[in-house]
Amino acid sequence: MANLIEKVEDFLKEYDLCDKTLVVGFSGGYDSMCLLDILSKIKNVEGFYNMKVIAAHFNHNWRGAESLQEQEVCRLFASSCGFEFVTKTAPNGLKKTENDARIARYEFFEDIYDDYDADAVLTAHNKDDNAETVLYRAIKGTGLYGLKGISVKRNYFYRPLLKVSRAEILEYCDSYNLSPNNDSSNMNPEYNRNYLRLRIIPALEKINPSVKDALNTLAEVARSEDAIIEEYISQFRDKVLVEDGIDVNNYKTISAPVKMRFIHEYMRKFDLDYDFKRIKELYDFIESNINKRNGSTISLTNARWLYADEKIVEVIPKMPVTQLSEKLDELEITVSETGEYEFGERIVSIKEYKEKEVFVFPDSTANFVYVDLSDIALPLTIRTRKEGDIISPFGMTGSMKLKKYLNSKGIPRHKRDEIILVASGEEILWVSGVGLSSKIGVTSTPTHVIEVRDK
Repeated sequence: MANLIEKVEDFLKEYDLCDKTLVVGFSGGYDSMCLLDILSKIKNVEGFYNMKVIAAHFNHNWRGAESLQEQEVCRLFASSCGFEFVTKTAPNGLKKTENDARIARYEFFEDIYDDYDADAVLTAHNKDDNAETVLYRAIKGTGLYGLKGISVKRNYFYRPLLKVSRAEILEYCDSYNLSPNNDSSNMNPEYNRNYLRLRIIPALEKINPSVKDALNTLAEVARSEDAIIEEYISQFRDKVLVEDGIDVNNYKTISAPVKMRFIHEYMRKFDLDYDFKRIKELYDFIESNINKRNGSTISLTNARWLYADEKIVEVIPKMPVTQLSEKLDELEITVSETGEYEFGERIVSIKEYKEKEVFVFPDSTANFVYVDLSDIALPLTIRTRKEGDIISPFGMTGSMKLKKYLNSKGIPRHKRDEIILVASGEEILWVSGVGLSSKIGVTSTPTHVIEVRDK
């Protein structure tokens, strides 16, 4: 058992966590109780005296009194170790699925990490967990990335027991007379992970008694092969995966397999770890839209779309019509004189042009514009678009619907409701960042300057 303690000590030294503030995901089960007990022993070792541990328990609230009893066991054990204990109970509305539980649990860990200004979050995943994960992902068809299994380190999440078997953990708990919680739901084969652990892996062990070791070896091989691929594609990543999404111009220059890898990587930013079939569907959707000025969307979740056009591929939120209407009603300001006006997170400035200023026609997509308001009667309106809006584009004869104008400019549909407009009734005079009306276009000398900027 001293060997297991030394493994955790060596892990903390390797990742420079000896004297840091650590949040430990603590269910009270064998794995996490083993880890917390080891940390309680390590904290008395020279070099670890300044280590601070917070035991973070997420009560999934699935089993009523049993869950509360387990929470109390966790509190008492953390206290006996001299560690601070924090807990949160999941709301009654949380779906009883493995994925929803995992998301809620990790959000809790992230909150505690922030609240305590911690240096790391430790979870007690072990070698058996990794084998189950690799097998599960292989069955789901997640490809090479999924076969890498559980990462020893991901951002500020660390797994000190990842190379320790469950048998070693059970032996440790028995040796130190620990009494971990025994979650009854772990024996329910209706949950996929439990079914793998209780039924599938024992069946595979009849073929290969060392199947867990084999699956862990497969994960190591996958990580090695993935590192080779990563060395190659790293030269493209910053050009393809940009802040807003996927840059189409650079995306077009790479091969189909690399495109699919970057699509998968982009999806994982939104916690969408799709299988190969789904990534291929998204790839086909993107390929069919990246030559279109006005793109299309495909549903990802109840709250998200994937949007693609000739410039960008990006994940966007789904906005109900009622919510959109409320947004449009709220964002409307009457302008009766020059000045600065707050419009959401932006400032709209309308000021008189001073003749001593150097007058240069700005680019039509700029966030400021010189205008001639001499023939325009106040008040004006600062707002977003409405049904029935029209514009007389500068340099053109006659008017057109704003919707058609935005189509001609290639403005994505999901961004049109965020564009700040200066209007006179239904007549749009300026579409910020896009273009202006001939009715305020300058032919000789401007009268005013309009600008949109961040607060």
